[in-house]
Amino acid sequence: MTRPDPFPFDRLSRRPDVEGPDLVASDAADRLILDESADLRAGAPAGSIVAIGDTHGALALAAAHDGARDVRVHQDALAGEQAIARNAEELGLSDRVRVVGLDADAVRDARVVLLRLPRALDALRDVAGLISAHASPDVVVVAGGRLKHMTPTMNDVLGEHFGRIDISHARQKSRVLFAREPRDGRDPAPAEGRESELEIRAFGGAFAGARLDHGTRLLLAHLPEHPAGGSPEDPLIDMACGTGAVAAHLAKRHPAASVYASDQSAAAVASARATAAANGVADRVEVVRDDLLASRAAASVSFVALNPPFHSGAALTERLALRLFADAARVLRPGGELWCVWNSGMRYRGDLERLVGPTRQVARDAKFTVTVSTRR
Repeated sequence: MTRPDPFPFDRLSRRPDVEGPDLVASDAADRLILDESADLRAGAPAGSIVAIGDTHGALALAAAHDGARDVRVHQDALAGEQAIARNAEELGLSDRVRVVGLDADAVRDARVVLLRLPRALDALRDVAGLISAHASPDVVVVAGGRLKHMTPTMNDVLGEHFGRIDISHARQKSRVLFAREPRDGRDPAPAEGRESELEIRAFGGAFAGARLDHGTRLLLAHLPEHPAGGSPEDPLIDMACGTGAVAAHLAKRHPAASVYASDQSAAAVASARATAAANGVADRVEVVRDDLLASRAAASVSFVALNPPFHSGAALTERLALRLFADAARVLRPGGELWCVWNSGMRYRGDLERLVGPTRQVARDAKFTVTVSTRR
């Protein structure tokens, strides 16, 4: 593989993903993964290189820039997928990469897998099992991350599905793990949990796993007894639905209601669909993968429930929640309500007043606040 000029990392953009001075499209861990995999990639046949967890395309596009063809790339977040496509077009590499879902075809016969280590061990376990089940027997997984987000348990999880784990030297506060000799492969299956009468299903990487997080539990306890809407044209909406616990709760509590759940995470969407099925409400809960509520018309719904995320990858940021608030306001009819739970330390009430409308506190405990905002 002939090496061209160095890959222009500075040209990568996060758009349309949330942007900010503390949010980057690539980092030192990406560069270390690429450097440590250079010889492996140089000898890999076309179509045998896969990048997983590649947030905005640094791994897949740099491999393509170095000469690789038909590079498969998976990113859980829809905004990240869109950023990869945009960056590929900007760099003239669209014909060398293709975005794939996280399934058997994503890693089938792969020889080199470039992996950004997920923070959730269950997500890593899903990826490792899938690779070991369907990749080439001589596959090498080059898995890297920032030291502050890596733990020795990650070695153990990879060791469940690979016979040999090697560790690189640290560089720029990053490190790489090499996994070889795949074994005990399996396709991902959702974890199962139950809280009261609610069944919860969660694939690896879905927020909170197969249980209710504290904020969601507080929100469910205080949702209105008779929310407006619920028709197929004006469904009850679970925005940023995660495992779909709120959507399933709404559908079970209101047996005649239609419910619409949306999340940009592929793992969340798969989890929410499994949760709806486990609760016997899949016929009334529509789950879509979408950026915010982009598929919904403006001023078209009466009720939105939201437990907003406050991390983009590993970075703490309020920008995600503000985008969610603004889009909830866009789809709500005048007089419609946004029921929201948030970490009290984030102090979102002023933002909700500004972006949505008059906001009152419904409940508060030591960590979380539940509010209802009425669309102006």
